[in-house]
Amino acid sequence: MSQRNQTRSARPTRRDFLKTSAMLGGAALASAPYVHLHAQDTRRKFTAVLIGCGGRGNGAAGNHLEAVKYLNDKLGWGIEVKFIGTADWFEGSAKKAAKRYGVPDDKAFGGADAYRKAIGLNPDICVMAQPPVFRPLHFETAIKAGKHVFFEKPSAVDPPGIRRVIAAGELAKQKGLCVVAGTQRRHSKGYVQKALEIKDGAYGRVMAGRVAWNMGKIFSNTPINPQNPGDLAGGGRWQLWVEMSGDHICEQHVHNLDIANWYVGTHPQSAGGFGFRARRVAGNMYDFFSADLEYPGGIHVHSMCRQVGDCWNWVGEDFTFEHGKPGDFEMKTKDPYEEVGYHGNPYVAEHAHLLFGIVKGQQINEARNVAWATGAAIIARESAYTGKRITWKEMFDDPKGKFYNLQLKPTAEDFETDSVTMLKDGDIRIPGV
Repeated sequence: MSQRNQTRSARPTRRDFLKTSAMLGGAALASAPYVHLHAQDTRRKFTAVLIGCGGRGNGAAGNHLEAVKYLNDKLGWGIEVKFIGTADWFEGSAKKAAKRYGVPDDKAFGGADAYRKAIGLNPDICVMAQPPVFRPLHFETAIKAGKHVFFEKPSAVDPPGIRRVIAAGELAKQKGLCVVAGTQRRHSKGYVQKALEIKDGAYGRVMAGRVAWNMGKIFSNTPINPQNPGDLAGGGRWQLWVEMSGDHICEQHVHNLDIANWYVGTHPQSAGGFGFRARRVAGNMYDFFSADLEYPGGIHVHSMCRQVGDCWNWVGEDFTFEHGKPGDFEMKTKDPYEEVGYHGNPYVAEHAHLLFGIVKGQQINEARNVAWATGAAIIARESAYTGKRITWKEMFDDPKGKFYNLQLKPTAEDFETDSVTMLKDGDIRIPGV
């Protein structure tokens, strides 16, 4: 993350910056993610269910159990977490996961309503890694049932889903529940340190930035030719359908966009971008996107993502600041994770920080953060699909906005009511049409 020179005309004025800072109120750069509640027994036995038993779901469950060991070893605790149920669209996948985590076979559920059956087992914690289209509904259901939640990113695929996640996150605050999202960079020591330095003024203003997930080919180009809902909901290639994953700008690039939001301090005000599909045959998502994200105070961040082989690759975040960090700079803000520390694997650290919050009675809630990051991806995606510059207000805040009610089909509810309309390979959105 570098400091670069810019012409004076490109810089926001100090008045702009102060106005922006006052408006943000430090929301996304809050010094501590934890809010104190009531501490629990450091030798307590917790129960959990796994919802979404694919590769990432099994990975998350394993990370969760490894986090238990990390906390017990580091802090001298004696907590336990036992999985008591699994759920997946495919019952076979749920049963395989159940066997792996010692769950009785009759507590492994399949089908569109499997998540309800798993939550109905009354666990303390829900570990959720189902395809993104299902996350707003499943997250909302878990919170209403009073469960702590780890859920994977992105949090939704469309504007109604984003608002649903934010609302459920607010309900979680009222209920005193802990929520951690799969944006693991927020649980990596280097990223947290940088965020705290920015907050404490080590670099002055954030002037501009670029964030990217440019990588090679991913997934086979063999057409899917979906014949039933299961061909969309699972089978290892749900990522290729915009309606299921939100496109790769949501499903993958959301990590980098989350860093932009975090370091700038809020979500973008508007996006103007482009993209298209040059190589893919299967599914209906694009191959690449490029978007200009405009944040308050005249800050612009260039967002790039691509999944095409034999091209220049770069995954990361780079920001231009007002100045470099002074040699005598001293931190004012305490690291919020100082006591619990950082596991060397951020995929484990995020679960450790969730469990730490639950046990210590210190509420952590990342619902809005991941919703804002996903929202940034959606606004950039729709700008590329339509060829229009789109504002955050008309997509997420203003009920009269052109994109406010944009809802992708099939919805999560469509899967439960057996009213799924099949999608077609190559049926992509054309800018300007």
